[in-house]
Amino acid sequence: MKTRKLVMIPGPTPVTRSIQDQMGRETVAFGDPEFVKDFKGLLEDLKVLFKCSGEVFVIAGSGTMGMEMAIANTTKKGDNVLIVSHGFFGDRFIELCERKGLNVDILSSEWGKIVPVEKIREKLGEKKYAAMTVTHVDTSTGVCAPVAEIGKMMKEFPETIYIVDGVCATAAEPEYVDDMGIDILFTGSQKAFGVPPGLTMLWVNQKALDKRKSLGSIPEYFIDFEKWIPIMNDPSKYYATPAVNMVWALKESVRIIKEEGIENRYERHRKNAAAMQAALETLGFRILAEKGRRAVTLSNLVYPEGTDDAKFRGLLAEEGIMVAGGLGAYAGKMFRLGHMGNIDKHDLVSVIATIERAMYRAGMTVELGKGVGVLQQHLVK
Repeated sequence: MKTRKLVMIPGPTPVTRSIQDQMGRETVAFGDPEFVKDFKGLLEDLKVLFKCSGEVFVIAGSGTMGMEMAIANTTKKGDNVLIVSHGFFGDRFIELCERKGLNVDILSSEWGKIVPVEKIREKLGEKKYAAMTVTHVDTSTGVCAPVAEIGKMMKEFPETIYIVDGVCATAAEPEYVDDMGIDILFTGSQKAFGVPPGLTMLWVNQKALDKRKSLGSIPEYFIDFEKWIPIMNDPSKYYATPAVNMVWALKESVRIIKEEGIENRYERHRKNAAAMQAALETLGFRILAEKGRRAVTLSNLVYPEGTDDAKFRGLLAEEGIMVAGGLGAYAGKMFRLGHMGNIDKHDLVSVIATIERAMYRAGMTVELGKGVGVLQQHLVK
């Protein structure tokens, strides 16, 4: 019998049947009245859920397109940009900004830690920055940045656009655009929303929209806010063909989120992450992110000394659990385990049990059932 695969990488995440069903619907014209109604309803729901009084954009593309869209619409060549990086994906902003001819300053943390808010404040005080980027959860480190605290501090620097990369956080870590002082938040469909890859979403407040207008004409075409605003306000209009079935899939994901309740969803992710991380530490893995700064969407697990990364992850794959390898200096020394989106308690128990079996088969020290027991203790609290 073929073992069912459970995708537990930091994204894409498992997709529920009801979302899959939306992907399989007969595709209609983008101007179909029912589709237009669905798309408009989705955009309205996204504004309400994440408390954005400005605009929301849902466009075919990856999270990286969201990064570029945020920068392209708020900066011009020669501007200063501050990049607050907590790992590999925070660093991705560097080349993106340099290619646009921006002057880039970088505040980097040791992997597993955050850049202190006071250090960010000091840097912002040195010169005028057009924009600042912060990755809410960097999947290379599993660190969660204090975006609300940073947003509060950003009131001292009203001329700077505060951009938050929420790709591995939105719909799992608390994010409210207006309440947290975020000017642009962007994410992808394939992480905590539990939708297949293919859509990027951006929430943009009035301050950032005004900044775009002040720039006049920009070199970018497809990702220009000004091109998309008329379509987001009236999806019956045409600029570029929307991903019809992906929009339906995201609409179903949002229906699931609304049914669960966004605050309940945040709490579920917090509880599940605490349970998984306690179980994994019991099994002898070290969590890279320091306590108090650990993401709820994934865990980055440093192996006990002497573990063969390829062998261990290969055994997990044979057992049907797909995880990701470490990045940067932690390649071969760590694996990354996602636990976000629409996964349930049955999935969590299966994953920990499978990790125990893989450890046993790899010749690692393990007491079978110990990790599962710790997980269960946390889940029933």
